[in-house]
Amino acid sequence: MNLILGVTESSFFRRKDQLGSTLESTASVAELVLSEFDKFYLEFQQLTAAAKSAFEKREYQISLRISEQKLALYSTSMYSLSERLSNSFPVTLQESSLWDAIESDYQKFVSVRYEADLGIAYFHSVRRAIFRSEWNPVAYSFGISVDRRAADSDYLFCAVIGGVMTHEVVVDILSVPRFSVPYRDTEADAANVANRVSEELQRLHPEQAAHSVEVIKGGFYRNRGVYIVGRIVLTNNAVIPLILALLNSEDGIYVDAVLTKESTAHNLFSTTRANFNVTNDKYHEVSEFLYNIMPNRPLGLHYSTIGFNHFGKVAVMDELKSELVSLDVSFSRAIGYPGTVAIGFHSPDSTYNLKVIRNKPTAQYKWGEFEGLDRVLAKYSQVHDINRTGSMLDNIIYYNVKLERKWFDDELLRELLYEASETVTEQGNSIVFKHLIVQRRMTPLPVYLETASPEDCEVAVVNLGYCIKNNTAANIFNRDLDARNYGVGGFMRVYLFDYDALTAFTEVKIRSNRDRYDGEEDIPDWVFEDGEVFLPEEIEWGLRIPSRRLRQLFRKVHGDLLRVDYWEQIQEQLQKGRVPSVRVYPERDQLHWKC
Repeated sequence: MNLILGVTESSFFRRKDQLGSTLESTASVAELVLSEFDKFYLEFQQLTAAAKSAFEKREYQISLRISEQKLALYSTSMYSLSERLSNSFPVTLQESSLWDAIESDYQKFVSVRYEADLGIAYFHSVRRAIFRSEWNPVAYSFGISVDRRAADSDYLFCAVIGGVMTHEVVVDILSVPRFSVPYRDTEADAANVANRVSEELQRLHPEQAAHSVEVIKGGFYRNRGVYIVGRIVLTNNAVIPLILALLNSEDGIYVDAVLTKESTAHNLFSTTRANFNVTNDKYHEVSEFLYNIMPNRPLGLHYSTIGFNHFGKVAVMDELKSELVSLDVSFSRAIGYPGTVAIGFHSPDSTYNLKVIRNKPTAQYKWGEFEGLDRVLAKYSQVHDINRTGSMLDNIIYYNVKLERKWFDDELLRELLYEASETVTEQGNSIVFKHLIVQRRMTPLPVYLETASPEDCEVAVVNLGYCIKNNTAANIFNRDLDARNYGVGGFMRVYLFDYDALTAFTEVKIRSNRDRYDGEEDIPDWVFEDGEVFLPEEIEWGLRIPSRRLRQLFRKVHGDLLRVDYWEQIQEQLQKGRVPSVRVYPERDQLHWKC
């Protein structure tokens, strides 16, 4: 990493009276921001290496803490710097023209680097944080263009296999992560993987032979496991994923599963899960590689999946704007029921849904006193910082972002400017948002149940139950179990996407009316308890699924959700510091699974 540390923070602050008076002083600010970025990026890489070590030592609680630290690292760094700058120069640094000069110097420093665009994103974040309380948007862009392509040999292991995945090639693939601890049985794993890959190729692509295999050098670490990620290139140039899921036992590392389906890869790399720690610093090439094997996911989300969330923010904003320009469309209200706290909108064929928080909730709001916009945004931020267990949409929250007025239809714009005037304002030909929440687009569950086939509706209702269970295992409880807060995404998976009614499950009191006799008129004791009280037998009613057939199916598959003991068991595990299990990939993909 090419560090430029030409100015220390102490010497910079000694010269603060000169700020804005000379080109040298703007350069010194640029150097200070760059030195803080370098510290952030170095720690980011060190945490990635620590995740590898935690896996090798089977220190899984440390692995979880590393993920938490890494998620908070960027925001902690840039907010700390913006606060120090603001306190030192409360007036001078409010001048946009000065920041333009500082950015010009900063771009000269970073333009030769591989991570130049990440460095520019960091600079813009600091600048945006300083102006956060004002209607002063900063572009979500990079403003530089550098050659960032790495040679394949720098980040890929490649092998021509001539139609057959051999034992020898698998042994080479298993050596890619360069573990410091041994495999339990490399030869057996290699033989099992080669056989499974051959079976899957014959089953999924019987008319095409495998030409070559390409694997990203390094490991993808998360929670208790690590993944070797690659692709098989067929003779017709089509590609299929090749992902090996590895675990570490007392006897050594072993391959637990072989994943070759695009749907499974999508689930594994979904932003509804915690980010990966990837021991390969060619993040542009890695993201493009993932996009190649999962093209239905936007490129920006692949950056986010591997931990570059703030670079992903820029990429997603670029994608949103390009969709609007290329398709010549505008934003309109999102389909489904209007939100009581948020206003949702999208463009017709976009892969994203956008939200802003209302000044105050609608009359349908049912949670007592409204806690305010900042509290709602905090809940959306909280979701980003936790392990979402594959059942909650991640959020990208933009601050002080400017979009063109022509991209909004008149009806939507009137609603935004009136119902969310504390957040949205019109400035000439632009609409400026103090905050803007972006999520992957879903079909609201009630809409899906009205339009999908009976078979697909059954799958969605069953997956709704798993969504609720996974969220509970992550200590997340949605007080508003109404199906309108859930959406159906790719491969009919169901996700929670509305977060204004979230609370920690360990703080919920599990109660029941089932021990009461018919005709009892006295008020149950739980009515007088403080805090959040939940009656499991009411979950089916709360979901408001209109079809009796689908309600019966939900009860048949997820009847445990209607029982007090199920919820108490999960709560007890969480209170003891244990992590209830959540399945990441299907059992059928495990090497030793038997039908």
